[in-house]
Amino acid sequence: MSRLFKLLAIFVVGVTLHAQVVDRVVAVVQNEPILESDLNAQVQFYIMNNRMDPNAPGLRDQVLQSIINEKLIIAKAIEDSVVISDDEVQQQMDRVIQQRVQQVGSEQRLEEMYGMPLSKIKREYKEELRKNLLAQHLQQQRFGTTQVGRLEVEEFYRTYKDSLPRVAEEVELAHIFVKPKPSEHARIHTIERLRALKDSLNAGVDFGALAKRHSQDPGSAAQGGDLGWVRRGQFVKEFETAVFAMSEKQVSDVVETERGLHLIQLLERRGDAVHARHILLKLERSDEGDSAAVHLLDSVRTLALHGVSFAELAKKFSEDTETSLIGGSTGTLELEQLDKAWYATVAQMKEGEISQPERLPVGTGYGYHIILLKRKTSPHTMTLDGDYHRIEAIALNYKRTKDYQTWLEELRKKIYWAIK
Repeated sequence: MSRLFKLLAIFVVGVTLHAQVVDRVVAVVQNEPILESDLNAQVQFYIMNNRMDPNAPGLRDQVLQSIINEKLIIAKAIEDSVVISDDEVQQQMDRVIQQRVQQVGSEQRLEEMYGMPLSKIKREYKEELRKNLLAQHLQQQRFGTTQVGRLEVEEFYRTYKDSLPRVAEEVELAHIFVKPKPSEHARIHTIERLRALKDSLNAGVDFGALAKRHSQDPGSAAQGGDLGWVRRGQFVKEFETAVFAMSEKQVSDVVETERGLHLIQLLERRGDAVHARHILLKLERSDEGDSAAVHLLDSVRTLALHGVSFAELAKKFSEDTETSLIGGSTGTLELEQLDKAWYATVAQMKEGEISQPERLPVGTGYGYHIILLKRKTSPHTMTLDGDYHRIEAIALNYKRTKDYQTWLEELRKKIYWAIK
């Protein structure tokens, strides 16, 4: 189970605890009981995330043993005086809460599921989250620096080469992405609309009422533009710069971001967290903007075909903030796992080829991009010469798993535990 899934599982257990009466203790680690309701919730979570048959033989025992292992590691972490800062707990809490809100649809729905406000949910599960982070830190301390040498990798390959998975067809890609610009007429018109709304606010009209009526943000309009409590680093740059420079109850001037134009009101601030609401008006794209984006990419492609570095062109022209600074590289991916918006183009390309400009859906919007196929790897059986780093990674994971199991066996001998 991944780190995030373990943290999310805390909240699944939480819902169960509020939905049913605890009936009995199924196991104990040191003095800490494992309740049947905890086990039932973890089983359901495991089934959900692994798409398993609920009636699979040994499933409950497998999950129970996993919970016992986790409790043993927590006990060892406490014994070794591993420390987790309040800031780290808060950051992980915010991250997990955000994931759960996305899963259930809204903060209000999450509060309804737990039968308590968000602030109380955080207080209720803070200590449980801290314990899980203790376990994660201790494991990182013990196994995070584990390495394998060349001789170990070669020995691993000789032993397990017939069991190693085949390498699927892979592609190494880079791209340059450009968003169509709205017309200046549309931009000026939208700014004027927002300034008129601000005049209404200055005249005493309620911000929430205007947001419900006019905002084009589907995630917050129905809540009067309310964005809830958000920590620094979670807004887009321009929005964050504006909201953290504001005074409480202040309404901003028009703020432009990649999503459109905003009026922002800061309701409250606590350290690095703000509670704000906004009115968003999107900037409508035009045919002229689309044509200009395609024309720009055609010109960039021509430069690349005549020898100008694709990576340098990406740094200069690409508007994909996640890849532009690294030369547009999207890394190496299995061809069959590519998003369908990429697959149809890439599947027909040859190494070194640069695609024509293609429309690319992004969230609720779109842009245009050109793709460079840097390398294509055909499906094949792993070999030491051709796939050393893949085999090294598998050998390292095998070694860590083996060391982890040995360590757990030692903990089970040193720390009291029992199944009731």
